[in-house]
Amino acid sequence: MTDSYLADRFAIQDLISQYAVRLDAGDFDRLDELFSDDAVIDYSTFGGPVGSLAGIKAFLSASLPFFARTQHMMGLPDVQLDGDTATARTSCNNPMISTKPDGTTAVWLIGLWYDDTFVRTDAGWRFSGRTQTRCYTLTGLTDTPMSAG
Repeated sequence: MTDSYLADRFAIQDLISQYAVRLDAGDFDRLDELFSDDAVIDYSTFGGPVGSLAGIKAFLSASLPFFARTQHMMGLPDVQLDGDTATARTSCNNPMISTKPDGTTAVWLIGLWYDDTFVRTDAGWRFSGRTQTRCYTLTGLTDTPMSAG
């Protein structure tokens, strides 16, 4: 393994982790730093849109505030480098917490894979495509607060 190979893998892994961090923080505008201008993103496996980053950001801004908390827990990506392009498959477990009108919580636990394509740009590696592939969805769970004692 060469230094450039390792640097490319780390840069791609950083993109994947930064996507999760920015999504969970609601920092959708900073997703621009992670995607190429012509990226296509496919959230259709869970009933979401397929489209450009601008369209996906609008969808995220409208849908994610329903949840009080989300936690995109990314697995280790299987990165395949090919010159100035790359692919990766990364598992994700995503608990999403919402507050019901009576003040109790509801938890959705979603399991998926992200199937990604990447391109090296003048600014570094960027997502050129991101597709969600459903594994499972669990609902009917609750978040049990821990006592302070």
